[in-house]
Amino acid sequence: MDIRGVWARARELWNTGPWATDIGVALLVQAAVSMPWVVPRDPGLEPATATAYLLTTLTVVPLVWRRRAPVRVLLAVFAAQALYGLAVDGPGQTLPYTGLVALYTVAALSPSPGRQVLGALTLAVVFPSTAFNTGEARELVFSLIVFAAAYAFGRFTHTRQAYTRAVEDRARQLELTHRIEAERAAARERARIAREMHDILSHAVSLMIVQAEAGPVAVRTAPERAEAAFEAISETGRDAMVQLRRMLGVLREREADPESPREPQPALAALPGLVERVRGSGLEVSFEVMGPARPLALDTEVAVHRIVQEALTNVVRHAAARTVSVRLVHGPAELVVRIVDDGRGPGTGTGAGLGLVGIAERAAAHGGTARTGPGPDGRGFRVEVTLPLVTSRVEVGS
Repeated sequence: MDIRGVWARARELWNTGPWATDIGVALLVQAAVSMPWVVPRDPGLEPATATAYLLTTLTVVPLVWRRRAPVRVLLAVFAAQALYGLAVDGPGQTLPYTGLVALYTVAALSPSPGRQVLGALTLAVVFPSTAFNTGEARELVFSLIVFAAAYAFGRFTHTRQAYTRAVEDRARQLELTHRIEAERAAARERARIAREMHDILSHAVSLMIVQAEAGPVAVRTAPERAEAAFEAISETGRDAMVQLRRMLGVLREREADPESPREPQPALAALPGLVERVRGSGLEVSFEVMGPARPLALDTEVAVHRIVQEALTNVVRHAAARTVSVRLVHGPAELVVRIVDDGRGPGTGTGAGLGLVGIAERAAAHGGTARTGPGPDGRGFRVEVTLPLVTSRVEVGS
């Protein structure tokens, strides 16, 4: 293996775990246990020999692997310390540094029940170790306290890390939930825009097609009607362009500035103009409002306008009808929108299904219902939408 391979392998080993931290801890412990060999000693104490120092270093080396194999490191440290006590009569340590670090790591990282067994084993080893060293009760109590403290700090670290992981997991879950909600909101907005575009274009194009088809006949038989038809085509096209520009402008403004205000949506006050445009196609349209009208929520007014627009568009495109009636009935708790024509009836046109689905979706979105079927006496077609009467905020607050 060349030098590059050795270097790559070393980097791979370094990145597989917290080597830098563990090596740093081992070096710090090595510096602590080296103090008896650095500080001048009383001539009456045990000599600080090189052999004793090498055996002391042997107790520190396993700490480099403490987080990858905490149990084996603790056992290796105990074995090295036992070897040191039996093989040489070297200087002692103020604190059992290596044993404390190894026990702390076991308490922080090892699973139960092995963790409790090793903790109890460590405390049990303190008794013969103290008896072999000085045999004093003071040393025994001190050793039991410091090892119990190391174990307690390890458990505290484990609890804190578990809590941190739980908080991070919760934050990730919240972020994921927010992202899903944002995607759902975007999907709902796209669906709403698609419905608006469909309503605008299908209504305008249907009127223009009907008027354009009637234009050549009117040119030969009634030029004044042809002129009115062409003017109606032009007006319908301009109105569609205005509405599309308004919608696209709102989309661009909201993309650049989500807080920018929207243009007003069509409401109940625009229904007479809608009916008048449909009359321009040659269809006899009647419009009637029954019951005491009350202010409605803006989104409800928009929904009513779009429902009437889609129903009239279907009549123009598919029904081959001569007359159609639009009626709004204001009840005490609901608003009924009824559109009835004298055309071919259900099941004969092609392409009206999506429009009826859109009507049903708009009604359901406002807590209402939509019913469709044959008109009175089985003739023509009827669209009837019932919406809960949710008043505007102005009326509710008064």
